[in-house]
Amino acid sequence: MPDPYDHDPLRSLFREAASAGRSRAALPPVSVIARRGEKVRRRRIAGFALACCLVIGGSAAAVAAFLPRDPGPSLPATTPPPLAPSPVPNQSAPPSTGPSATATATATATRTAYPGASHTMSASPPPTSTRSSTPYPP
Repeated sequence: MPDPYDHDPLRSLFREAASAGRSRAALPPVSVIARRGEKVRRRRIAGFALACCLVIGGSAAAVAAFLPRDPGPSLPATTPPPLAPSPVPNQSAPPSTGPSATATATATATRTAYPGASHTMSASPPPTSTRSSTPYPP
């Protein structure tokens, strides 16, 4: 019995296209396939390297966020008093003849210039401070 689809024009066109495709279809050379495989392998390795960098960087940022920060050397609790201005000779004061009179005049000038200052000036220079190797307590 004859097949009713043997005379179908569309079916014969599909068969021709399939035979043409089979004749042109061939496996690419091995070198082309190997290049594609190397390309995929390089991309995969680059992706793993990027993922590792992101994990390490994120971990380092998280650890740095949770570590206590060192504030560095602490400043003293009080600030040193400002330096007294050089004394202006008083025209109404009698001339003095000793270092104690000069110190008294300077202390008086300092008290009047800085009324909140609770220190007095002396004729000798202030003692030099030595820095300790330990920071000030917080």
